[in-house]
Amino acid sequence: MVEERARLPELRERVRRIERPTTAIHGVLPFGVAAIDRVLPGGGLARGALHEILGMGGDEEDGALAAAFAAGILGRLARATDGTVLWCLPRPDLYGPGLAAHGLDLAHIVLVRAPRDAEILWAMEEGLRAPGIAAVVGEVGSLPAVASRRLQLAAERFGITAFLLRRWRDGGQAARERALPNAAVTRWRIAAQPSQPTRGEAGVGRPRWRVELLRCRGGEPACWEVEEADATGHVSLAAALADRPAAPVSAEKFRRAG
Repeated sequence: MVEERARLPELRERVRRIERPTTAIHGVLPFGVAAIDRVLPGGGLARGALHEILGMGGDEEDGALAAAFAAGILGRLARATDGTVLWCLPRPDLYGPGLAAHGLDLAHIVLVRAPRDAEILWAMEEGLRAPGIAAVVGEVGSLPAVASRRLQLAAERFGITAFLLRRWRDGGQAARERALPNAAVTRWRIAAQPSQPTRGEAGVGRPRWRVELLRCRGGEPACWEVEEADATGHVSLAAALADRPAAPVSAEKFRRAG
């Protein structure tokens, strides 16, 4: 009985941590774009949490835009903490110059290659416990709910931000996995948009993305058209949309996304 009473303060603290939102524990990383930050609880992307990023169409398989979007966030996390980004992937097709162009210094990346999703998820969880890590990234197709929950708990416990980049083998796997729930705090979908030349300038304009926030714990879905992340890792609203509010994502689309 004495031992049980001695454990009560510890149990109360654990309950308080569970009840508090992640943003109150580890803070946020603002995007620096008011239209995006005001939609996210705390005014930015939750740190010490698990986030999921996927592409659209063919990019659901190669994951290029998801990786580019993540690179800008990862670069700012690495600079803020002077830490290393652990990137776990099934095949060596990461394009270094593209990551650098979006703000992720290659000197801050450590690659772990594993052929199976289960091994990548294991490597991510181990990386979240390692010292000197700014963020952990894993490229996976299959994502068991239990594995996502373990990653979210580890990210919150150790204060390291984790990202799942979904890369599916084919349309069949994408259709099955896309609708399954998981423990990620946010889910994002990135799609390419036609570039728009700058007014008064000839030639091709800066590439643009359609960024959809499909799910956000404590927030609402929304979407924006942005100019892709630059070498500082920041995105910016497309000029024609800079003064407009965030476009809502329909409830039907939200349900299909899981």
